[in-house]
Amino acid sequence: MSRFSGITDNPHEERFHQKTGILLTNLGSPDQPTTKAVRTYLREFLSDRRIVEIPRLIWMIILHGIVLRLRPKKSAKLYESVWTENGSPLTHITELQRDKLSALLKEKGYQDTEVVMSMRYGNPSIESGLKALREKGFTRIVVLPLYPQYSSPTTGSTFDAVSRVLQTWRWVPELHFINGYHKNTSYIESLANSIEEDLQKNGTPQKIVFSYHGMPKLFLKNGDPYYCLCLQTTRLVVEKLNLDKDLVISTFQSRFGKAEWLKPYTDATLESFPAQGIKDIAIISPAFSADCLETLEELESENREIFEEAGGEKYRYIAALNDRDDHIEAMFEVLKPNL
Repeated sequence: MSRFSGITDNPHEERFHQKTGILLTNLGSPDQPTTKAVRTYLREFLSDRRIVEIPRLIWMIILHGIVLRLRPKKSAKLYESVWTENGSPLTHITELQRDKLSALLKEKGYQDTEVVMSMRYGNPSIESGLKALREKGFTRIVVLPLYPQYSSPTTGSTFDAVSRVLQTWRWVPELHFINGYHKNTSYIESLANSIEEDLQKNGTPQKIVFSYHGMPKLFLKNGDPYYCLCLQTTRLVVEKLNLDKDLVISTFQSRFGKAEWLKPYTDATLESFPAQGIKDIAIISPAFSADCLETLEELESENREIFEEAGGEKYRYIAALNDRDDHIEAMFEVLKPNL
């Protein structure tokens, strides 16, 4: 039996028509907010060599002996707190993005395109998404990971997953992999619009916090560009809105483990603000293309509590770009050179 799979039920000449399939990917969520489902999800996520780079044998012992025994129950409660009637917020929002992007492509005349959604971890998997495009005759595939700022644990890991699937295909499609869009003009404009709308509605706070997902500092030392790309995104938004530089600060959230991560830390920064007389803030997380556990629970709830307990008075979270029309337009602009 061959190790390579292929479609054999249609003439190859008919399948060679240049139809473009778009694989829209994000990180993923557990299937349910239960301990069992979260354990399954975390096992896949934390087994990724790009997520945890300590020696494999040592990490496997820690992961299976400690982490997967203790963390799933705690994490399940957090997922339950943000779960909706539509299920996982991240999954549902990505579905909305897929549908709106598909409609926009058709509106702009790209009739021979189809958008499929996949998740790096959990369901629907990247393998299922790629297979769906192959079965529909797409021999040209554009992969758009919804991580504006490239990093090895997110975008790099997505490439690994796509590559592993395609290594088993007999007919490898024409592949275009978009590895980031942190300074795309339309993306920056969409971020700026969301902030400006908040300022017009609620007024200018004492600080606007750009909170990016964190990563171990060692990754930066070893050549990952993520930290620099985050700071560039902040600078471009500040310039777009003509904001005072002292009004804005970039921080990093979602630490895990005991290693030093990118600084300044979001939670520690928020805790320190009231003592400095900063008691009115707005916070946004530009690295997240869709609201999820890290924004809806960590920023909306956990970090709000940290700030208020330290003496903060006004705290508002500016939602992720989600399925805003200008965000969908930005996705199209990112894709356009590859269509």
